[in-house]
Amino acid sequence: MEMKNDHYFLLLFLCFSLNSNPCIGRDTISANESLSFGETLVSSGERFELGFVRPGNSLKYYLGIWYKNVILSQTVVWVANRDKPLDYGTAELIISQGNLVLLDRFQGIVWSALAGNINPNISATALLRDDGNLILSDGSNSSTPLLLWQSFDHPTHSFLPGAKIGYDKRTRRKQVLVSWKNSSDPAPGLYSLEMDPKNAQYVIKWNRTTEYWESGSWDGQRFSSLPEMGLNYIFNFSYIDNENESYFTYSLYNSSIISRLIMGVSGQIQQQTWLPYGGSFGWNLFWTQPREVCQVYAICGAFGVCDEANATCNCLSGFKQRSDTEWNSNDYSSGCVRDQKVQCNAITEDKDSLWITSIMRVPSSHNTNITVGEASQCRSACFNDCSCTAYTYDGSGTCSIWTGDLFNLQHLSTNESERTIFVKRGSHEVQTKAKKSMKLKAILSSLSALMFLLIGSISYIYYRRRMAKRAGHSQSDRSKGTQGAHISHWHKAEGEAKVLMNENSDEAIDVPYFHLETILAATDNFSTANKLGQGGFGPVYKGIFPGEKEIAVKTLSSQSGQGIDEFKNEVTLIAKLQHRNLVRLLGYCINATEQILLYEYMPNKSLDTFIFDGTLCQLLDWKKRYDIILGIARGLSYLHHDSRLRIIHRDLKTSNILLDEEMNPKISDFGLARIVEGKELWIKSYTQKFCSPDEI
Repeated sequence: MEMKNDHYFLLLFLCFSLNSNPCIGRDTISANESLSFGETLVSSGERFELGFVRPGNSLKYYLGIWYKNVILSQTVVWVANRDKPLDYGTAELIISQGNLVLLDRFQGIVWSALAGNINPNISATALLRDDGNLILSDGSNSSTPLLLWQSFDHPTHSFLPGAKIGYDKRTRRKQVLVSWKNSSDPAPGLYSLEMDPKNAQYVIKWNRTTEYWESGSWDGQRFSSLPEMGLNYIFNFSYIDNENESYFTYSLYNSSIISRLIMGVSGQIQQQTWLPYGGSFGWNLFWTQPREVCQVYAICGAFGVCDEANATCNCLSGFKQRSDTEWNSNDYSSGCVRDQKVQCNAITEDKDSLWITSIMRVPSSHNTNITVGEASQCRSACFNDCSCTAYTYDGSGTCSIWTGDLFNLQHLSTNESERTIFVKRGSHEVQTKAKKSMKLKAILSSLSALMFLLIGSISYIYYRRRMAKRAGHSQSDRSKGTQGAHISHWHKAEGEAKVLMNENSDEAIDVPYFHLETILAATDNFSTANKLGQGGFGPVYKGIFPGEKEIAVKTLSSQSGQGIDEFKNEVTLIAKLQHRNLVRLLGYCINATEQILLYEYMPNKSLDTFIFDGTLCQLLDWKKRYDIILGIARGLSYLHHDSRLRIIHRDLKTSNILLDEEMNPKISDFGLARIVEGKELWIKSYTQKFCSPDEI
């Protein structure tokens, strides 16, 4: 009997414990209620959730809002205390004297919704709505609650449907999107999207001061610099301008779609949509501005150079990374610092006092232009000014002089706007040491070359003698001979690779070469998580270069039967094809064991992903379908008639039609072909297939 009573009281205790938890299934906080660690608010439709979050690899805690139904990754859309993170797992959110307040473990105020005079006698309630908006309202004197505060008026880095980004003419206050510092730190970063009330357009600023992108004027449907907003079968964009306010907002025609616009840590705005692909979900990039990461102001920091071809950052000659830790995490904003300080009285006016870097787009501001007669006068003007950091001379009398730090330097993939920039070096002693070091390196290089030739000759003689002796040996010796043949085959493959990369041949490859180590780092060693699919010749992986440049990596398996000739055909062929409806080849890699092609990444995958999916096919209205068909036809017409090589695809299918962020079609997989020589004028596909019914 005593045991039964114990069970009864235990059951009664559990029931009261469960009922005393105020956070289960609720979306509001009222007076005398709180939200603690481990508890959350969930919107009525279970689309959004509010609670304490630790983003990325951070050890700090934040009060934030995230998507409830995006389960693969906790995507945070709003943060309250982005400037004041919590160090310990003890804090609470309460309604105190009519205000929504976040308290730390010492009951100190970390963040509050309202500032200034607050009526402590109001009946305030906080509600998390199904659109992701957290509102604080007063229900004291009316059946309709009075809005006191809402998170939509204080966005962080995400712009949700129904929110506003604009300018309140009455309070002269802007709603501004400010990027995170990095993916694990929601503190305000360097980039912001805000409205320019004078010109009725939107601009992206660096450090809230320097504008480097603008949306252009509004024509009633879209901004002139944002043609992607023409995808109005998904998004309904609006621009409102009246006597009280000017703002930009948008809604979704299909309310079941999850979408947001973010100010990214890379300095680009991105319209993202959560869509299913092959049984799983992922964030789909619909459009981004600026298009190229090198167009973002100061993306590589002071004295950093953005490489347009590889979308990565490097330091100028004579400079080193300011923070190796930040650079290793793809955060280059700290820039570079000099190896040696410039001492004005210790350097002489000669070329040895300058770092010279060519093929570069130089900064367009923060410089002084003077007219001189020749290059030497421009150099003298810089050396006579101790504050001069660098100069350029255009050859026609214009001398540009920069003072202070250099931002926005860029290496170009072509000779477009080619310039040479001269940067002051350190003292003369440093230069002398550098000269001696260069001479020593030259001597060592010469000795190394001689040693290499000597060792190579000895190895060849030894190899020939070994091969002669093996002719009469036993079966065990024959196995060693097989190993020698394998080595010989390896050298042959390496020789063929060198022929492939011969830039003096008629079929020189006019695309960048990437080292295997770079590709392994970009694909996380070809991890399964980055695998996009399997082609006829091997798997395709997604890779991310520094600067968050996305690429598609096509690896050719050893079982594919493709040799050096076929690989050479694809690289040589695709390098010669340039059309907006063909997938662009970005580079290649080849060594003894790997043959790899790098293509531009298509975020919307292939056409069959959309047309054979009952949900995604609704995103393709007839205008978009017509545009896709027209783009495919233009690409085929180019291949058949307008390219330097006439090509018949012969393997056209929806899985070979890829879609970019603007849903523009690009034909792929046409390069694995054999070039027919002689009188034949076309190239037939390496895979003998027919045009599938879904293309017809």
